[in-house]
Amino acid sequence: MASGQGILKWAALTLLLAGQALAQQGPDRRGPQGPIEVGVIVTTEEDVPYTVTLPGRAIAYQQTGIRPQVGGEVLEISYDPGKPVKAGDVLFRLDPETLAAALTAAEAAVAGAEAGLTQAQNTVTRYRRLEGSGVSAVERANAEVALKEAEANLKSAEASRDAARLALERTEIRSPLDGMADVAAVSVGDLVTANQSEVLTTITQLDPIYVDVSESSARMLRVRERIKAGLLVVNGGVKTQLILETGGEYQGEGRIVSPGIAVSPTTGTVPIRLQFDNPDRMILPGQFLRVKLTLGTTRAVLVPQRATSRASDGTLTAFVARDGKAQQVTLIEQGSYRNSWIVTQGINPGEQLILDGLDNLRAGSEVTTIPVTIDAEGVVREATDSKEG
Repeated sequence: MASGQGILKWAALTLLLAGQALAQQGPDRRGPQGPIEVGVIVTTEEDVPYTVTLPGRAIAYQQTGIRPQVGGEVLEISYDPGKPVKAGDVLFRLDPETLAAALTAAEAAVAGAEAGLTQAQNTVTRYRRLEGSGVSAVERANAEVALKEAEANLKSAEASRDAARLALERTEIRSPLDGMADVAAVSVGDLVTANQSEVLTTITQLDPIYVDVSESSARMLRVRERIKAGLLVVNGGVKTQLILETGGEYQGEGRIVSPGIAVSPTTGTVPIRLQFDNPDRMILPGQFLRVKLTLGTTRAVLVPQRATSRASDGTLTAFVARDGKAQQVTLIEQGSYRNSWIVTQGINPGEQLILDGLDNLRAGSEVTTIPVTIDAEGVVREATDSKEG
C-alpha cells in the first residue's frame, strides 16, 4: 500500500515539473514561426468630395385656402379633387340671384344720377347766360352748387354699381394660382358667408417644391475654418442631392434659395431652404427627406473603415506594412465617404495599408503582403494578375 502511494506521488511530481518546463519555454520557444500573410492595398491621395447629409421636410412652394368673398348658396363645385387646376379656373359657383338684383338696382341709380347731372348742367348753363337780366348772382351760385352735388351723386352711384358688379362676379370662386385642388369642405346647397374662417378647399402648388433643413452653427463655423485653412476647396456653388424615404436618389435639380440668417436659440441650428424641381409631383408637402450637400473637395487619403479600429478615447488607428513588419499608425479623419475615412494625417500616399489578416495582428509582427482589392460593398478579394499588371 505504501509503495502504491509512493508511485502516485512520483507521477504527480513528474507532471508538475513537465508543466513548469513548458511554461518557461513560452511561445517563442515552440519553434520558428513564419511571417503572417496580410492583404494590402496601396494608398493614393485624391480630391474627395466633402459632403454633409441633413434631415429635411418638404414644404409647399405655394399654398392658399379658398374662402368666399360674398355669401350665398353653393350651386356647383366645378373641379375634380386631386387634379391640377390653372389660375383663373372656376372652383365653386354661388347663387347669383340676390347680387344680380342688387346690380340692377345700382345700375338704375346710376341712370338717375346721370339724369340729375344733366339737369343741373343745363340749369347752370342757362343761369350763366341770363345773369344780370333776370337771374341774380346768388341764384347762379346755388345752381353751381347743385351741379357739384349732382356730379358727386353720380360718382357715388357708379361706385355702388361697380361694387355690385364685382360682388356678382365673385359668385364664381376662382383659383388664384396653378396647383392641385384638395377635396371640397362644402357640398352643393350649403350656405357660405363672406370671408368666413373655414376654407372651402385648398390649392397647393407642388412644382417646384421647397425642402427645409437645419444645420448646426458649430459645424458651419468648422467648415469656414477648413476653407480658410485651405483644407476644403470650394469649386463653384454647393451641389445638392435629395434622398427619398426609400433611400433612393431623387433626380430633380435643386438649389439653395435661403441660406439662413439667424441661429435658433433653442436648437443652435441655422434653417436652410432649398428648392427642387418636382414635375412628376413625387415629393409632397410634409414628406421627410434627406439632403446631401457637397460643399467642395478635400485632398486626402481614403482609408476603408474595415481596415481601422477606434479606441475608447476616440483614437482611430490602422496597420501598414513597412520593411516586412506591421506598424500601427494613428489617423486624423475629416468625416467619411463611401465606407472610407477621409484621412488627412497619419498615412501617406503609396503606403501599403493592411486590409485583410488583421485578426491577432500586433505592431512589429513580421508580415508577407498580398495585393488585394475592395469593392463598394466592402468585400475584399485577392487582386488578379491582370489587375496587378
